[in-house]
Amino acid sequence: MVAWADYKATARDRGALALELYVVMSTPAKTPDDVKAALPDHLAYQADLERAGQLAFAGPMSDETGEHMQGMGLVIYRADSFEAARALAENDPMHKTGARTFTLRRWMINEGSLTLSVGLSTGGAALS
Repeated sequence: MVAWADYKATARDRGALALELYVVMSTPAKTPDDVKAALPDHLAYQADLERAGQLAFAGPMSDETGEHMQGMGLVIYRADSFEAARALAENDPMHKTGARTFTLRRWMINEGSLTLSVGLSTGGAALS
């Protein structure tokens, strides 16, 4: 297995972006009612992280068919280290209450694109 730091250096050397983010896969661990009870505090926590620039993306995921809401979530953090990202995940009310458990992984973004459209007079925004 290649060490993460070595792979990141190699990616940068070949001209890739090598932007490191942290991905949390959040999975229900208790009843749907427990998850719903933690939801308001969870959303407030994520809004605080978004304002602080630490939350890149977050949202629910479907089941494998793409047809049903399964209750799993994906959260992508901006953090200075793996340990800092772990602290963000551990402090999420969903995880603190035990309503959900999580796995944490480093994610290196090398390729892709984003399109952001901002309406200057309308105040609207769209990301695609």
